[in-house]
Amino acid sequence: PDRVVPWLGITGTNGKTTTTNMLESMLLAAGLKAAAVGNVGRPIIEAILDEVDHDVFAVELSSFQLHWSDTLALHSAAVLNLQADHLEWYAHEDDPYAAYAADKAKIYERVTHSCVYNVADPATEKMVEEADVTEGARAIGFRLEVPAPSMLGVVDDLLVDRAFVEQRRDSAMPLAELSDVRPFAPHNVENALAAAALARSFGVPPQAVAQGLRDLEVGDHRIQTVAEGGGVRWVDDSKATNPHAAASSMRAFGSIVWIAGGQAKGTSFDDLVTTYGPKLKGAVLLGVDRAVIAGALARHAPDVPVIVIDNGETGAMAEAVAAAAGLASPGDTVLLAPGCASRDMWTGYDARGRDFTEAARARAQD
Repeated sequence: PDRVVPWLGITGTNGKTTTTNMLESMLLAAGLKAAAVGNVGRPIIEAILDEVDHDVFAVELSSFQLHWSDTLALHSAAVLNLQADHLEWYAHEDDPYAAYAADKAKIYERVTHSCVYNVADPATEKMVEEADVTEGARAIGFRLEVPAPSMLGVVDDLLVDRAFVEQRRDSAMPLAELSDVRPFAPHNVENALAAAALARSFGVPPQAVAQGLRDLEVGDHRIQTVAEGGGVRWVDDSKATNPHAAASSMRAFGSIVWIAGGQAKGTSFDDLVTTYGPKLKGAVLLGVDRAVIAGALARHAPDVPVIVIDNGETGAMAEAVAAAAGLASPGDTVLLAPGCASRDMWTGYDARGRDFTEAARARAQD
């Protein structure tokens, strides 16, 4: 192609795919020829060579992709959050977490328009402050509260923009209603705000932000209610493959019976259990690193009943669901938010989620 297609880039520990899909939907709602590419599924090179004359790409970038990228110059970029993950890949580094963060931060280098960061996650703001951006690029924050100037945020039941409006000192532009965000959970509202910030940086009008959220096809295994019965709700968040994602899921619910475990990838569950232990009615653990989570529960929530499934076959999920049903009472949510990768027992998080869904639906019908 003769023309360079602008990129709107997204990275972070959690929420990348959801946010990239939200952004693509907003761009399409604005009438732009847009495509979600990169780590989200379709290779970037394939899209670049496409016969379609794209206006813009919504690009999901993993830490691995960023590690090998030294020439990025995006129109705008967002780091959604930063938590320990994939630390086994950086184990040879003196400070694995710092090396992981440094790779994520590369997305901001040479940005020409907007660097979008999470106000609630100071590490992302620090990345923006330290980035070598093109002169004139702006720092744009997002948060789940009333936004300050140069931020997007929430006022009452509205997502609002105080960054890409002329009178941002004393006014805010409504973009969408909270009810437009599906599935509704605090971390998903953050995803929507980040997508909206990137879309607005590219000139997308407010009505297209709302329409894009409403048009979005929500993916499976992302805080998805898959069954209800006997007053118990069964929620599949198999995509929660690290402790931060599992914690984000727990924010959305009250009394929880937690199904967790798998490959912990060198991460710690201490902070999660300390914060959300009071919500736990019980925990059912399975997978190769189940003892890591059991240890955190013993240290920080010793009164929470814990059932450990030692079966290492995929049939273990049916056992876990049966055990969770025994711990749950009307009003509880049984939440599959493993906090771990799945490949010790499944081909991927989607297969794990399907096994949970099948067992939960059978249990809910009993």
